[in-house]
Amino acid sequence: MEKLKQMLCAACTLVLITVGNNVANADSGNFAGPYVGVSASGYGMATDGSETESADGTIETVDANVGATTPITGFEAGYALPLGSSFLIDLGAAYMNGAATLAHVSDSVGGTSGTVKFTIDDLRSFYIAPTLVLSDTSSLYLKAGLSEADVTVSGDITSPSNLSGQTWALGTRTVLDSGIFVRTEAGYTKYNGIAAHGKGTDIATTTSFSATPTLAYGAVSLGFRF
Repeated sequence: MEKLKQMLCAACTLVLITVGNNVANADSGNFAGPYVGVSASGYGMATDGSETESADGTIETVDANVGATTPITGFEAGYALPLGSSFLIDLGAAYMNGAATLAHVSDSVGGTSGTVKFTIDDLRSFYIAPTLVLSDTSSLYLKAGLSEADVTVSGDITSPSNLSGQTWALGTRTVLDSGIFVRTEAGYTKYNGIAAHGKGTDIATTTSFSATPTLAYGAVSLGFRF
């Protein structure tokens, strides 16, 4: 994921250099002001996880890397503040109401009784997006944000805390005279870790689970600028 972050930054820098001399006549006012939008996204989520069993003084750790993909819909709202004829700062928030389920069968139990599932849903983010106006109708932005998500579990394990992390993305925004805009965006979110352990019925309390979820996505939004 660090490589993806570097690629996003490099791509944005390259475009800034390429078009920097061609935006002198662009009008940031076409993008400024409050806006709302709805989005459809394709999300892929993966975890670098492990299961650790401690019994009879022996500690055994098994990798438990899993992944899931899911379509997600949501909405966003924000305000774009112009800082010149060709530059804006976009401040906003987004909510996604889909869910991704990550499943793992406990190595110490096996079968249905040993199945552990983490469901991640209600994705929320708060972001800042420096935006370069390329023309009167199109712009390019690099987004940095703080993200949160709810976590629910099934199986004989304890419930972990909800997730928080950082989001990085690169996107474009195209506006029409009517105020309608189309946004396309690609990015990723790196969350903090999930930690849980067995409750002792099917999975021993000495068996623990940990995972660090990473989410990559592509999104298309349709919105209106007031």
